[in-house]
Amino acid sequence: MRFYIRPTRYLQQTHTLFEKVAPIFEQLRVPIHFYKPVRLNMILVTGSMGQIGIDLVSKLANIHGADQIVATDVRPPAPDQLGGVRFTTLDVTDARALDSILSENDFDTVYHLAGILSATGENNPDLCWKVNIEGLEHMLKAARSRNFRLFWPSSIAVFGPATENTSTPQHAVMDPMTMYGVTKTSGELLCRYYFHKFGVDVRSIRFPGIISHVSPPGGGTTDWAVAMFFQALEAGNYSCFVSEDTRLPMMYMPDAVKSILDLMEAPSDQISVRTSYNLTAFSFSAGELAHSIRAYLPNFLCSYDPDFRQEIANAWPSSIDDSIARTDWNWNPEFNLDTMVDDMITEIRKKPDYLPA
Repeated sequence: MRFYIRPTRYLQQTHTLFEKVAPIFEQLRVPIHFYKPVRLNMILVTGSMGQIGIDLVSKLANIHGADQIVATDVRPPAPDQLGGVRFTTLDVTDARALDSILSENDFDTVYHLAGILSATGENNPDLCWKVNIEGLEHMLKAARSRNFRLFWPSSIAVFGPATENTSTPQHAVMDPMTMYGVTKTSGELLCRYYFHKFGVDVRSIRFPGIISHVSPPGGGTTDWAVAMFFQALEAGNYSCFVSEDTRLPMMYMPDAVKSILDLMEAPSDQISVRTSYNLTAFSFSAGELAHSIRAYLPNFLCSYDPDFRQEIANAWPSSIDDSIARTDWNWNPEFNLDTMVDDMITEIRKKPDYLPA
C-alpha cells in the first residue's frame, strides 16, 4: 500500500527551519543528504501548452503553489503565461531527457498530457504514434520505477462505427477509425497492463470535445465548437467544417480540469476502471451551438462546409453514458450548454486583444 503525504503547516515550518540551520551543517561538514529538506507533493505536467495543460497548470498552481509544479512542452510559453511555474522544454519521446527531469525532482504525481490530436494525427500518423504511444510507454516505465501516480487522457476517438452511437456504455466496442483513436485504444490497454502487472497507479478519462476560451484550437475534430465562438464575436460569421446536424458529446474546460482533479483525489480502491473512464457533460449539434450563440449575437451567420473531419466526427458517439464515473468518484459537471455559452462569450469579450465584429 502506498501513502501520500500532503504539505501541512508543520512540514512547511520544518522546511524553513532546515533552511536556517543548513549553513551551520555545512560548516560542520555534515553530508547534505542528512539535512537537505525534501520538497513534498511535487507535480509534473507534460504537454503544458496544450488545450488542457494551460488550464490545469494554472489550477494546480493555485492549489499547491507555483513552486510545486514543473511544466513541460516542446514549445515554450509566452512571457508570464504560466504565472511563476517553472518551465522546462521536453520532448516526451526522448527517454533520456525525461529521466533527467524526473531525477531532478521527487515527483508525487505526473499529468502526462503531451500528445497529437485527431485531425493533426491523420495528417502525420507516424508522428502521432511516436508521440502518443512511445511517450506514454516512457512515462509508464518511469512510474513503475519511481512510484508516482500518473494521469493520462484518452478520448471518445477509441469508439467508431461498430460502437453503440447513443448513450455509449463504459464497456463498449472499441472501433477507432483514426491513428489518434488507435493510439488512445492502445494506450488504454497499456495503462491497464501496467496497473495489473506492476501496480502502477495510472488513471485516465475518455474526454469528449473540450471547449476553452484560454487555449486556441489544437488540431482536433471538435475544434469547430471553439472556433465558432471566436469567429462569431470577432468576425460575425463562421464556416463550420462539419454539417449542421453533427452532434457530439462535449465538456467545458473548467469541468475537464475538475474531472481530472476529482479522479486523482479519489481513493485507489474506488477506481474500478483501469483503462479509461467514459465522461461527458452535454451533447449538442453544430446548428444548436450556432442557435445558442445567436441569443447573444443575433446577426451571427454560420455556414457549413464539411471537410475530411466530418468522416471522423461521423464515427464518434453522439452521447456518452458516464454513470460508472459518477458512481465511483462522484463525477458531476457544473456547466450545461447554456451556462457554458454565457461564460465563453463573457470571457472572450474580456480579452485585451478582442476586436468585436
